[in-house]
Amino acid sequence: MAQPPAPAPTGLSQNPDIRYLGRVLGDVIRAHDGATVFERIEAIRSASVDRHRGTDVRDLGLASLSLDEASAFLRGFMLFSMLANLAEDRQGVAAEAGAGLAEAVAALAAEGIAEADILALLDKALVVPVLTAHPTEVRRKSMIDHRNTIAALLRQRDRGAAETAGGEPIDDAIAAEVALLWQTRPLRRERLVVADEIETVVAYLRDVFMGVVPLLVARWRRVLGGRAAPFLRLGTWVGGDRDGNPFVDATTLELALARSAEACVGQYLEWLHALGAELSISTELAEVPGDVLALADASGDQGRARADEPYRRAVTGIYSRLAATFTAMTAKPPPRAAMRAAAPYPSPEAFRADLCVLASGLARAGDGVLGNHGRLGQLLAAVESFGFHLATLDMRQNADVHERVIADLLRGAGVDPDYLGLAENERIAVLRAELGHPRLLATPLADFADETQKELAIVRAAAAARARYGDDAITAWIVSKADSVSDLLEVLVLLKEAGLWRPGDPPTCPVMPVPLFETIADLERAPEIMTAFFALPEMAALARARGHQEVMVGYSDSNKDGGYLTSVWSLHVATSALAPVFDQARVAMQLFHGRGGAVGRGGGSAFQAIRAQPPGTVQGRIRITEQGEVIAAKYGTIDSAAANLEAMVAATLRASLEPPQLSAADKARFRAAMAEMSAGAFAAYRGLVYETPGFKTFFRQFTPIAEIGELKIGSRPPSRTASDRIEDLRAIPWVFSWAQARVMLPGWYGIGAAFSAADPGLLREMHAAWPFFQASLANLEMVLAKSDLAIARHYLALVEDQAAGGVLFDRIAAGWQQAHDGLLAVTGQSRLLDASPALDASIRLRLPYVEPLNLLQVELLTRRRAGETDPRIADGIALSINAIATALRNSG
Repeated sequence: MAQPPAPAPTGLSQNPDIRYLGRVLGDVIRAHDGATVFERIEAIRSASVDRHRGTDVRDLGLASLSLDEASAFLRGFMLFSMLANLAEDRQGVAAEAGAGLAEAVAALAAEGIAEADILALLDKALVVPVLTAHPTEVRRKSMIDHRNTIAALLRQRDRGAAETAGGEPIDDAIAAEVALLWQTRPLRRERLVVADEIETVVAYLRDVFMGVVPLLVARWRRVLGGRAAPFLRLGTWVGGDRDGNPFVDATTLELALARSAEACVGQYLEWLHALGAELSISTELAEVPGDVLALADASGDQGRARADEPYRRAVTGIYSRLAATFTAMTAKPPPRAAMRAAAPYPSPEAFRADLCVLASGLARAGDGVLGNHGRLGQLLAAVESFGFHLATLDMRQNADVHERVIADLLRGAGVDPDYLGLAENERIAVLRAELGHPRLLATPLADFADETQKELAIVRAAAAARARYGDDAITAWIVSKADSVSDLLEVLVLLKEAGLWRPGDPPTCPVMPVPLFETIADLERAPEIMTAFFALPEMAALARARGHQEVMVGYSDSNKDGGYLTSVWSLHVATSALAPVFDQARVAMQLFHGRGGAVGRGGGSAFQAIRAQPPGTVQGRIRITEQGEVIAAKYGTIDSAAANLEAMVAATLRASLEPPQLSAADKARFRAAMAEMSAGAFAAYRGLVYETPGFKTFFRQFTPIAEIGELKIGSRPPSRTASDRIEDLRAIPWVFSWAQARVMLPGWYGIGAAFSAADPGLLREMHAAWPFFQASLANLEMVLAKSDLAIARHYLALVEDQAAGGVLFDRIAAGWQQAHDGLLAVTGQSRLLDASPALDASIRLRLPYVEPLNLLQVELLTRRRAGETDPRIADGIALSINAIATALRNSG
């Protein structure tokens, strides 16, 4: 079942940052907890490393640890993994060849794509990472903040700095931050609430994205000769995603937008203040255009010292207006008082217009270099990208909720007493009639349900937020579990209740209903549903007037429903089939990919995933969710954020313009083969997970699913209902729990059966020529490499029926071996990751640190489930979950 031994890892194991930070961590543990604790942790580490090298198989000594020693051990291994992740990120382990915009432009030019075609695409392009609060980030934000401070100090050290700005030696400052990490409580004592999640996301948006996006815009304009419309935007679900989260309401929606606006406009004010210091141009030494002089005269700045400095006086006036805007939006005074009272800006465009007056004036002087220099260039790029809202907030709710609310409204207004009893065509007729006239359904004379009142409050808050923060503050309403046209029309009727839908020819509605197709059956029906949607004349007219219609496809639930291979294939087929539907409707298609961190939830390389999309489906526009631990991993620092955002943009450009890589004949052969493989994998996966008696009980006893549910890492419940069925469990804990037990089952089960029934020669052809198949197998290979069935076997001790559990585990292990052997046969490798040495070294570097964590987790789970009540056991389990997730990185 194990693959052949590999040579000792090089590269990463020789990473000087890993050696340096590991040594610092050891010194900190010794200094703060004593030599005895350090030596116990070091003995376990050394023994585990020797076991993995095959030089020693001595016992790790875990059973002899006291609970306090176990806690120290878990924290030590967790922090080493956290620091190793940082070291890898700094060394560019995640960097991918060809993932820069300049490289993408060069590659397209080599394919014969004209520069004019590239610029035309970018003029209408849209690339949006959407940050969500999906609960897979196990680390407290305090831990992440210390990690980011260490990263910043290491960058100073790289540049040769001997001491910090405060005069502290750099090495001492790094050691101090590691000491703070060691003494920071890694576990949350209270469950996160929505307000906490909002603050976390706003911190990333303000501290990372606001800095990196203008930097990238400047870089890309140099690549493109200064000719590029802003196509990178930000999105978020935090505060607007109500699906299964009873704690998201109108109040959280308003809070999310208010905090984002406060962060955004507050940062603009700081940059304006710095800009005033920069623009010291005197009329005695430079000619100043009249429009700049007029802006200066209107500022009200009468300071004699600045009488000959019109740019500074103009900035004073701009600052006063923006400060008034800040107060109007937040009901708070600005961080730094304005010189005088002024009228707030009515829109970000008005603010940008004043900045453009300055830029135009500066560009006319000399060689024009000052026109986009320093803070002014940063401000212009930021306002184009962020407006006053910073990130567009999506609304999301389950279709079941919408239909209950609409039924209640129709009943209360006397329109229809039994909407839920209507057939689909009857529902569509009722909804179209409501959309055709201006009458509202909500009336104070009716006694509506609490659920209805809550949804009405949400939509009214959305309308008010758009008026306050700008049109881009809210533009989409995601419909989870969408499986009919009426699911989309119901949203439009709700939007009408807040004045956002207006009847007419064509009608208008600035908020787009977006269907989320997430199960295998939903994905299969997606083209049929969208065809019927566009067949309604008012819906087609609305989409054409907007210029595009978005469809969201879900990776997590489709995987839980049908397994990894069927999930990725169903997504590929569905999006391919949607393209001609949109072409026929003469509407541009915008896909929104709901990806998670783990392969079982659509994780893996975004660069590869975007480039592997079916030809004709990207069209320069894409949105992708960024969830949980992925946010910190990809966007924790300016450098990593820049690399990952640029990779997303480069992949979008190439996927949109590169010619198809398969001939029509190969495409037909490969698709037929994939359809057969998907059917075989689906049958094997469903047969195990949903059709095997006792599997649900085995899963809940074998994995730490119950203990994961107790983690205080998110505001929403782990299940949509009180049911214990796998169907009702959210995809995140489903994937997370299998990762903890090192099985990673959602990322590979069923594929072995598909491999065994397929033509090996054809599979090798597919792997050599088809980007979709290459990306799918690359993700499969990574998850197989991170799984370890030998370690997983220890979790069998947790299963009450040992005989039945053993049978199920052997079936899982046989499936793993089948997938492993099949993958190697297709890729021509002698061992997993043989062709990916950096990733191989990264994973194997961690293995000696993960195995003891798993073994101790099993022991602690056994003790707790046997009835031991010492709170240190529960804390130890939570710590072990935290540590394993940190070591595996994309586990949730």
